[in-house]
Amino acid sequence: MDISKYIDYTLLTPVSTERNIIDLCYTAKKNGFYAVCINSSYVLLAKQLLEESNTKVCSVIGFPFGSMATASKVYEAKQAISDGADEIDMVINIGFLKSRNYVSVLKDISDVKLAIGDKILKVIIEVSELNKNEIIKACEICLDANVDYIKTSSGFSKSGATLTVVKIIKKTVKDHIKICASDGIKNIETAKKYIDIGVSRISASTEFKQKRVTQK
Repeated sequence: MDISKYIDYTLLTPVSTERNIIDLCYTAKKNGFYAVCINSSYVLLAKQLLEESNTKVCSVIGFPFGSMATASKVYEAKQAISDGADEIDMVINIGFLKSRNYVSVLKDISDVKLAIGDKILKVIIEVSELNKNEIIKACEICLDANVDYIKTSSGFSKSGATLTVVKIIKKTVKDHIKICASDGIKNIETAKKYIDIGVSRISASTEFKQKRVTQK
């Protein structure tokens, strides 16, 4: 199995420098990773660095807490696409979800989806902050919004993906939405477990850098 084709190579720390992004893109290109996932301020740089490769550029939006106004998310998403982003990862408004303000959660996602046209939208639902019923509801809203992926975690909360949570998501969305497992996936063996239960993308940090990612 070629794990590299599942990897979103991710660097989202607030202290990431231009040199860090250059190194990230070089490693992603060398290993044939599917995408790099970065903050929107570095999209232009990453797009230039990856211009002659198959590696996509993914930008996070409303990151990391998702609690800003929908109009702000829409503006940031449009700017990221204009700068060259191929995919958008947005964080839902977790407070709205917990308030059971489901109409606002749906509008938040749908407005971003509309703004980016045919570009891929992954919606980060931050599973460590939600109970099972809230995870299911978030997935149902994502179905209504016709998103492309549900992503488990931002990497900035208490914990990330678990096999149990991914199975709950998969049972809810079936094959209608793909799944990106994120946070804490540090080796090939763990990544393969998620792929085996139906995950289509793995968000992996630079801890993957020195590891062999292609396994027969």
